[in-house]
Amino acid sequence: MNRNALKISTAVLAAGVLLAACAPGSGSEDPPTSEDREISTDLAALGDITLTVWDQETRGGQDEQMTQLNEAFMDAYPNITIDRLSQSFDDLETTLRGALTGDDAPDVVQANNSRGTMGAFVGADLLLDLTPYADAYGWTDRYSESVLAASTYSADGVTFGEGNIYGLPQVGEIVGIFYSRAALSAAGIDEAALTGGTWADFTAALASAQAAGQVPIQLGNLDGWPAVHVFGPIQGQHVPADQIAALGQGNAGASWLTPENEAAAAELQGWVESGYFNEGPNGTDYDAAWASFGEGTGTFLIGGSWLAADLEAAMGEDVGFMAPPPAEAGGARATTGATGLPFAVTAQSPNADAAAGYIDFITSDDAMAVLAETGNMPVNRTAELAPESGVNADIFAAFGDVSENGHLLPYLDWATPTMGDTIGAALQDLIATQTDPAQFTQVLEDDYSAFVAEG
Repeated sequence: MNRNALKISTAVLAAGVLLAACAPGSGSEDPPTSEDREISTDLAALGDITLTVWDQETRGGQDEQMTQLNEAFMDAYPNITIDRLSQSFDDLETTLRGALTGDDAPDVVQANNSRGTMGAFVGADLLLDLTPYADAYGWTDRYSESVLAASTYSADGVTFGEGNIYGLPQVGEIVGIFYSRAALSAAGIDEAALTGGTWADFTAALASAQAAGQVPIQLGNLDGWPAVHVFGPIQGQHVPADQIAALGQGNAGASWLTPENEAAAAELQGWVESGYFNEGPNGTDYDAAWASFGEGTGTFLIGGSWLAADLEAAMGEDVGFMAPPPAEAGGARATTGATGLPFAVTAQSPNADAAAGYIDFITSDDAMAVLAETGNMPVNRTAELAPESGVNADIFAAFGDVSENGHLLPYLDWATPTMGDTIGAALQDLIATQTDPAQFTQVLEDDYSAFVAEG
């Protein structure tokens, strides 16, 4: 989520040895890998199994697609029962770490792609290498190399984007700008000029919305991570895409200490000082903020495509979506995006074959159609399954434009095991005007450079 960005226990992450000490097979001998045993794709022959699945697909359209796919899976394989626990992203991040090091780990989990979550779990031998299943099920044919790279790590969890496959996502994600057509009209903002314009046109629209007595942007940043989704598109206006990619994946060769990164931070803080956000964004819950927007309070909401189903249910044809406009007319658009949280198999699972088969089922070509029908954006068959109208038509088009013609930028929290906490807290301080842009970038540089220096 994934989804999404990231409330992480820094103390646990900093002490990675604690994870390793609790991990299965973490003694003096190398732990067994999935290559050391035979695998089976004949799920019907596995006997009676209860498969425990933990996900964070709690919102309307997300929950609906999981419910449909789970029922279809159990119809296809009556010998396998799905025991599903669905919880919010933040709750899953909080409970998952302890569950994987305990004695009763679930079989299938959604694990955030970041170094702090998936990377740490891989390094501690808490997730199963799914590469043999990728070969058996043909996942490398179904998924593009760039998508698989987002859940690929070396076996020690050090290298991100290369090595073994540890999970599969269902959905593509893009962070963009939701808007209310009624609010635009009331503020005298022309929708066509806005969506086809430049970043300067968008920021002028913020001023127009405020002048009309509206809340220009709804933001619920109580947990810190939602502001990462606001800062990312701003950063994409100022900083070259290759530098953002390096910073977001924790690769060497970039720096936060640049005039461009300071300019991005200054623009975000300028929005605060101009009164463009709702009152007290740092004290507002994320779900409460987007719900307020859906109820008609606010002109814009900068957020992820995963909110589409719920916003359309609340707003109908009033809600629109656009990728952040380019800095110059005709330029390439750049914004944060990637995949949803991958589904992974825990190393402790006694039902690895069933678990991998389940992941194959819920990410199949047929499953992509179910996702599209329930208002979600499938990571595969995206253009083919795009709706003809509604907010998802906007979102599918925006994802296609940015991924094919522009720059789809990584989530910034992916960079280091501690960056989720670091950038979340730093953005809260920036929004509260307790730090300035130079101090903000220095905090992030300290985290990034220390990690890169470790090699």
